[in-house]
Amino acid sequence: MPTVHLRTGRLALKRGLIRSANGCYMKKKVIFLDKTHPVLQETLDRAGYHCTDASSLSRSEVLEVMPDFEGLIVRSRIRIDRELMERSPKLEFIGRSGVGLEHIDLDCAEERGIAVLPSPEGSRNTVGEHTIGLLLCLLNNLARADREVRKGEWIREGNRGVELQGLCVGIIGYGNMGTAFARRLSGFGCRVLAYDKFKDSWGDAHAEEAAMETLFELADVVSLHIPYSPGNRYLANAAWINRFRKNIWLVNTSRGMVLNTADLVDGLQSGKIRGAALDVIEYEEMSFAHLDPERLPAPFQYLRQAPNVVLSPHIAGWSDRSEYGHALALAEKITASFAAES
Repeated sequence: MPTVHLRTGRLALKRGLIRSANGCYMKKKVIFLDKTHPVLQETLDRAGYHCTDASSLSRSEVLEVMPDFEGLIVRSRIRIDRELMERSPKLEFIGRSGVGLEHIDLDCAEERGIAVLPSPEGSRNTVGEHTIGLLLCLLNNLARADREVRKGEWIREGNRGVELQGLCVGIIGYGNMGTAFARRLSGFGCRVLAYDKFKDSWGDAHAEEAAMETLFELADVVSLHIPYSPGNRYLANAAWINRFRKNIWLVNTSRGMVLNTADLVDGLQSGKIRGAALDVIEYEEMSFAHLDPERLPAPFQYLRQAPNVVLSPHIAGWSDRSEYGHALALAEKITASFAAES
């Protein structure tokens, strides 16, 4: 993939536009705003697309060169909003190497007939495994016990675990991630209920289809696997937490903004939430790449010192295979739906 540098990128891309306007290029052009696994670019090259690396360009420079591209590949570095799409009259698809779409204006994309292609298939296995890991760590006090032993403390009775066998696990969101988690629960002897308001007949061999009211009544463990949207901001708030009949363990590997951290803390302090395992935090930046724990508000500071809380830095979808998986899934979707030549 040709590299476009900040100082020379604008000129190089403009030269490409001139050649294209003169009819020298018939290939559809795809611009990469972020680095991805090489297999994505390699597959698109072989399929006949013309790929350009703009991962070092600023937003203003990206806006200048967008009019000549039919395809756009992103992760989460730049917000794909109305302004950018209106600068892209040829744009046919936005390929998101990853899962979340909160940085893409989906309404504008629909208005303009631009397909938005995420690649959740690429990390569903690692998310499923990571969620299992968080849950076992939580139920068996593994993170706390590790810290204690490192400090020279040998506490056995205080770290007695809770068996997953016999518990009722409620999964909210039964898409790629929720189903991967359910499959991995199948050997633990627990009852698995799944709720998904966007699907019909979602029950399978790994989870029973259930109404949310059933989860409120029966769940011992609740695991969130839903994408973020303005409609589910703070879905898990105080009122929601208190609707569960039992005191619950709560796991979130979806998006931080679906869970109100202050209300979570209240639930932990009251005992309504027996423990929480969080891979995502509502205070994360759009790119999820930076978070300074020392500067975060009081609710997060409570989580940092709470003995019944397990935290990880938004890595549930990161494994030695996930980037390749995202790239391969996205390449397959693009080549299956969009011709390489115009």
